[in-house]
Amino acid sequence: MQLFKQARYGMLVIAAGLATASCNNDDSPAPVVTIASVNPTSGPVGSDITITGTEFGSDTTGVRVTFTGGALAKVKTIAPTSIVATVPAGAQDGPITVKIGSKSAVTSPSAFTLGNKTVIEVSNEIAASTTWEASKVYVIKGFVYVRSGATLTIQPGTIIKGGLPAQDPSGQQRGGTLIVQPGAKLMAIGTASQPIVFTSSKAAGSRNYGDWGGVVLIGKAPINRPGATNFEGGISGTTGTYSDAADNSGTLKYVRIEFGGIALSNRDNSEINGLTMYGVGNGTTIENVQVSYSGDDSFEWFGGTVNAKYLVAFRGFDDDWDTDWGYSGKVQFALSLRDPNVADQSTSNGFESDNFDPGTPANGANDGLPLTGAVFANVSNFVFQGAPSSATTSNGSGAFGRGMHLRRNTSISVFNSLLVGYPEGLRLDGTTTLANATSNGMQLRGIVLANMTTPVNGAGGVTADQATAFFNTTEYANQIVTLASLGTLGLNANNFNLASPAFTVGSSSPLLSGAVWTGKGADSFFQKVNYRGAFNATDNWTAGWTNFNPQNTNYDK
Repeated sequence: MQLFKQARYGMLVIAAGLATASCNNDDSPAPVVTIASVNPTSGPVGSDITITGTEFGSDTTGVRVTFTGGALAKVKTIAPTSIVATVPAGAQDGPITVKIGSKSAVTSPSAFTLGNKTVIEVSNEIAASTTWEASKVYVIKGFVYVRSGATLTIQPGTIIKGGLPAQDPSGQQRGGTLIVQPGAKLMAIGTASQPIVFTSSKAAGSRNYGDWGGVVLIGKAPINRPGATNFEGGISGTTGTYSDAADNSGTLKYVRIEFGGIALSNRDNSEINGLTMYGVGNGTTIENVQVSYSGDDSFEWFGGTVNAKYLVAFRGFDDDWDTDWGYSGKVQFALSLRDPNVADQSTSNGFESDNFDPGTPANGANDGLPLTGAVFANVSNFVFQGAPSSATTSNGSGAFGRGMHLRRNTSISVFNSLLVGYPEGLRLDGTTTLANATSNGMQLRGIVLANMTTPVNGAGGVTADQATAFFNTTEYANQIVTLASLGTLGLNANNFNLASPAFTVGSSSPLLSGAVWTGKGADSFFQKVNYRGAFNATDNWTAGWTNFNPQNTNYDK
């Protein structure tokens, strides 16, 4: 019996030892990051929130606070159990995620609701340098002039709304318009994730073409009009006899302009465009700008030398790229996508290029002033996917006309571009225009005219045969593609999808080669890509910052 007790005791001791050893070999669980609460649970962009939890640490450099939608918050302070962060532009309703260094990310147990931003009304003028903040919404009422010597700086993600004509404090029924005068600057520098947006003051779902004016830049670069020529659309003042080709009106980068282009009367030239540029110099930067639903032209240049890259004209009413009064800048990578049911009473064109009325050679009052000689490259314009129609559009006031209407002594040049679906592809209008073409002042090279009822035509003393002979010059490497052969271009299946378009071409598309960079195309401004049109097979440069559904976007938050 005693032997049995001793054996039993020994077994208990061994078991206890094994248990102790097992406990000693267990690792203590690593501390984990947790979120207990977010306070407040609702707030506008720019407001601060406090996140409580555990294991946050004390180093702000290793912390990422991400809101639904992917927007990163600025972390102001951090303690082991709390984080104070600022609601970023681009935030959306939903939970918040916290990532501390290499530890696993955690998500808040409840959703954060984005509140409406504070609204600031702006009217009359901006006479001193001013900054508009992303935490607020700005409403432009009537014509607002940025005066000479002042700089208007706009933070990334800021929303600016154009007031309706009824909101004009002057009583003149002018839609809100931002006008940057000579000697002033607009510094609107957004980012791909936080673009700056100018849009309608109407609620989502009720916006329309020409709800407000638009953005107007007026610089000190040369134009070819007399010094007392009035601006279009009732803008105060007249043109000056400036000569500073390098003038700087500021920077527009990652900017959207939506539902502008108001018509002030039924007369021609009484509108304001989405983006209007008078005598803007090449010290100005314009890149990644989308103009959508403009009630007049999407982009119009009146003289000047400003260059631009990555432009989008979406569902405009009149022309996409309108060049006048001696504009001589350079543009590369530009896209136009049109609603085939909306065109203007004046006939909607892709390119519309004039020198000056009535289109005579530069003499008299215009002697020695610049000829319209802009150079565009890698442009893609899309209208009709099927047979083009020249009838009045069902939702517009007129019909579509030409992919390129070059008239009134213009000497514009276009390289490596694709135009699809117009009643006419190219119209050379006027004997002086033809003279510019045949003397090599106007250079059209590497151009594809696809799905055109009449690919090339003449007017104003120019015959169709003369225009066609110029376009078909062998060394210019231009091309005409019929509707029946449109499929051979390898366009994206969603190219004409107005709700969710896509533009990169197929990997075997013939558009990926054939670019021509001779003559004016050899300028160092241009990136010498191999492809024709605005897109290759992989780089969709519209991704992230554009919006092809601005009608239904909530811009109050």
